[in-house]
Amino acid sequence: MRPLPNLELHPDLVLRAYAMGVFPMSDHRDAESIYWVEPKLRGILPLDGFHLSRSLRKTIVGERFRVTADTAFERILALCAESAEDRPDTWINGPIERVFIDLHRRGMAHSIECWDGDRLAGGLYGLALGRAFFGESMVTRVRDASKVALAWLVARLKVGGFTLLDCQFQTEHLESLGAIEIPRDDYLGLLDSAVAGATAAWGSGEAEGAGDGAGVFDALDRLGAAPDRPTEDAETVSGPPSGKVIAQLLGHIS
Repeated sequence: MRPLPNLELHPDLVLRAYAMGVFPMSDHRDAESIYWVEPKLRGILPLDGFHLSRSLRKTIVGERFRVTADTAFERILALCAESAEDRPDTWINGPIERVFIDLHRRGMAHSIECWDGDRLAGGLYGLALGRAFFGESMVTRVRDASKVALAWLVARLKVGGFTLLDCQFQTEHLESLGAIEIPRDDYLGLLDSAVAGATAAWGSGEAEGAGDGAGVFDALDRLGAAPDRPTEDAETVSGPPSGKVIAQLLGHIS
């Protein structure tokens, strides 16, 4: 699509674009324009298809990283936008960065952070809309940090009642973790079902992202350390669940 110059993205425009299967990108970090993308083949990660290797399970259960959610959203976003040796440039420019900070303040954009002591070792961020989560970008500065963040995200989405994890594009890294490619029409069918409640809420004048059956991003936090405690009966507890709980939620080792 044709780039749109000097565009300040509005959150409502972005939400409606994602609900139709379209998302914004830029050519590079300092670009003054964005363009809208709708891939012919869409990368998704089936929530029951996450590939949990023995080594990754060991890292998660051993709690190599301290994992949090939504405690350092802007730092994760900035880290994803930074250049690195294996990624000299990124597609996250100023307008995209600003609109996602706004969406986070609305409670719709979320982050997963992995900490190595006090150091931010990696993580990811994305957008929750209805029962869909659109993974925007993930980053690692310490080995396996992004894998652990994605594992925690998948567990969080499963517990929260989400049905779609959109990865946008397939990569070898994502494929190794269970992501697949599906045709655009198949993706739109999954998307329509996942965001139906959210789009109905717009029509009724309710808050953005509200609606019956919407995913609950923080539902995992109520599990605590008890892996067999039903989510709907769980009491609110302080702190995240253990790595063992996460590994159990992800199912069998692949």
